[in-house]
Amino acid sequence: MAGSLGTLDESTFDEEIGSATAPVLVDFWAEWCGPCKMVTPILEEIAEEQGDALKILKLNVDDAPSIAQRFGVMSIPTLILFKDGEEAKRIIGAKPKGALLNDVTPFL
Repeated sequence: MAGSLGTLDESTFDEEIGSATAPVLVDFWAEWCGPCKMVTPILEEIAEEQGDALKILKLNVDDAPSIAQRFGVMSIPTLILFKDGEEAKRIIGAKPKGALLNDVTPFL
């Protein structure tokens, strides 16, 4: 999976986050969200560069509303970094690559 963005849904979320050996960055997004579409290529680049040090997964909030509600996601894109199965960092809104890397690097 290194170098690509995986996807999550309500049936895979807890297992993927709980069993991950590396930090997991989850992109809460929706198809109709313009800023979400701007973030995707940046996340693909980061996934390629970070390899196995960081797993990046996408969760469509329209397909998994209960997960979005559980984590209090009120606006998208919201990126939540999970480390050891727990939320370690929350990033709200679209950011350029450098800013995203600054936010996640301390957790790698």
